[in-house]
Amino acid sequence: MTMLSISVLVLFGVSSVIGQVTYTGCHNHSSVEYCFGPDGEETALATYASAPMVTTFSTSTLPASVSASVTTGQTSAVTGCHAHETNTFCIDGIGNEVQISGTTTATGPPPAQYTDCHSHGDHQYCIGPEGEEVQILAEGAHSESDHDEASGDNADMDCHFHAGVEHCVPKGGSESSSSSSATCELQERDYNIGLRVGTLFVVLVTSAVGVFTPIFMARLPFQSVNSIIFTTVKQFGTGVIISTAFVHLYTHASLMFNNQCLGRLDYEATTSAIVMAGIFLSFLFEYLGHRIILAKSSGNHADAIAYGTTSSLPTKEDGSTPTSAASVQAVNSARGPGVSRSLANLGHNHGSPFDPTNPNSKLSVSIMEAGILFHSILIGLTLVVAGDSFYRTLLAVIVFHQFFEGLALGARIALLPEGMGSFWRTKFPMATAFALITPLGMAIGLGVIHSFNGNDRDTILTIGTLDALSAGILVWVGLVDMWARDWILEGGEMTASDLGYGKIGLGLLSLVAGFIAMSVLGKWA
Repeated sequence: MTMLSISVLVLFGVSSVIGQVTYTGCHNHSSVEYCFGPDGEETALATYASAPMVTTFSTSTLPASVSASVTTGQTSAVTGCHAHETNTFCIDGIGNEVQISGTTTATGPPPAQYTDCHSHGDHQYCIGPEGEEVQILAEGAHSESDHDEASGDNADMDCHFHAGVEHCVPKGGSESSSSSSATCELQERDYNIGLRVGTLFVVLVTSAVGVFTPIFMARLPFQSVNSIIFTTVKQFGTGVIISTAFVHLYTHASLMFNNQCLGRLDYEATTSAIVMAGIFLSFLFEYLGHRIILAKSSGNHADAIAYGTTSSLPTKEDGSTPTSAASVQAVNSARGPGVSRSLANLGHNHGSPFDPTNPNSKLSVSIMEAGILFHSILIGLTLVVAGDSFYRTLLAVIVFHQFFEGLALGARIALLPEGMGSFWRTKFPMATAFALITPLGMAIGLGVIHSFNGNDRDTILTIGTLDALSAGILVWVGLVDMWARDWILEGGEMTASDLGYGKIGLGLLSLVAGFIAMSVLGKWA
């Protein structure tokens, strides 16, 4: 008597002991046969020594099946469907338990069966009760979606890169549910190096066009047209800088400090604290710089009056020198410690390089450019180390980002007073630095592309800190040096009493357009 016959006899013996109890949905796990009792529990009833067979206690209570394997594509239906936790399993034609890929039982019981089974290549699919197509998986098998590359080509995930770190979240989910950050090891990827080298020059040209266009336009003789264009570009640039600070840099820093590979921070407000430090440092540098300018300016006033000449005094916008009363007041302020001199009320001489209330002073523009340069080099690094599947999308976003930011910076550089130096000594170097900084970051990224790990703890801390500091710098520059000084503080471009409603409306519209344009780009970068 074979072992199979003995197993069958044992099974019938068990059946006689349990009497009228009916078991259904019998299926095999390896060489052990399991069935479902009246209580729905899965029970082992027999062990096979050779090829498994379907054992029936009551053919009227067992699900129908056909003799075929899931892997051969011959099973016409899977039946006896049931749930294990949140996954759905069914029984195929030879009693094997198979999984229904892509289904969940969290919202209710599974359907009793899937029919019209058919094959696509090496994979088998069946049709559900509502006409949906599902993939049938044998035990231990994986669905087609499991073979998607690690770069995020999963149709059910939204993936993007920040500073070389891939963030994938379920569609409609949040960053906190990201599964891509579960591994902190270096991710091996195949990179198209030639594409990256070529697009480095694309970013270089785009950045240069953005920053130099306002500078060259300011030298054209069409003053009335330039006035309208510069109002548009300046206010659009203000919106771009503020949006960059909050939507891009603040968000990027938060992502870095919330990275699972960094671990839990004891101080949850780390990002906000570093941003605040950036704001304070910007204020401190600008305040001290203004004090130094005031000291030098006061000395020039005193020397000019002492020698009976006004040749060293700064000139007004119409080319005239300040009144003698103003000069005397300047000298008195320089000589007498009892007279207070306010930074905000130094005068209306906004064309002077010594006027700290000038929103286009070299000091204010230099601080703005410092914040931009800090994060622009990170942008270049971010772009290069992104996976090929997202590189083109990210490249398009970065190109627009650099062009908009170049316009914002170029508009402020263009309005620097000529008294601070010639085009070649001041404006050209500042604009060139912006045009080169992102390609420089890309070049650095190409050098470390195969060893850069965005999930390394030190990398996360470095990038997060620089992003947060840059955000703080641009918050100060955008809100104080650009927005407030143009619209609120005395002498600003948009505060003139004779300013027409048309120009005010154009300025507001441009400001909001800057907010929106840069915020939309924040969805991808």
